[in-house]
Amino acid sequence: MKVSFGYLVIAAGVCGILSFALLATALGTDYWYIIEMNQVNMSDLDDMSSHSGLWSINEGGKTHTGSIDSFKTDYSKFSEAELQMLNMHSAIVVLLPLSLVMLLLGGICGLVSALARSPILITGTASYFFICSLLTLSGVILYIVYSHQALVELERLVGKESLSYIRTSFGWSLALAWLSYSMELFTGVLLLVAAGTCRLRHSSPTLA
Repeated sequence: MKVSFGYLVIAAGVCGILSFALLATALGTDYWYIIEMNQVNMSDLDDMSSHSGLWSINEGGKTHTGSIDSFKTDYSKFSEAELQMLNMHSAIVVLLPLSLVMLLLGGICGLVSALARSPILITGTASYFFICSLLTLSGVILYIVYSHQALVELERLVGKESLSYIRTSFGWSLALAWLSYSMELFTGVLLLVAAGTCRLRHSSPTLA
């Protein structure tokens, strides 16, 4: 059973909109990384429970928007490991918003190429979405590496025993970014199939 060009384009459009919405929500929320205290008699460590995003940290219900700002930081006072983490964070906050902007432009390109029914334009738009997915994937993986190194550095500074009462995990904001990456890939695949269908119809005008 062959799927029509129109259905493929509509499905690609829905996936593209979902990928944009998921990534925008991920970037706008601060549940990328969660730190929770175990229930122990250590009241002095209760404030360490927090959840953080790319630009802010929420501790005890209070959001500190200036807690993570790798662009306004004085780099001269940090160690080599800390500098590496700051550089990674700078890359993350560039890659993911850039991918979001590119998704918006990709939606416009997709609409134009679909209306023109041009296999070349549709294939180009599909490749464009693959580039967007690569940027999103790079940002997400870099954030995971960044979070791991930050935990290792914290363990080095305060000791492993101090962290035995702390449970860390990635939050649903990161999961949304992963879903956005999947939708971007799926959008590109659907557009490639649509381009193939359109090319087949151009070469065989008698096909319905």
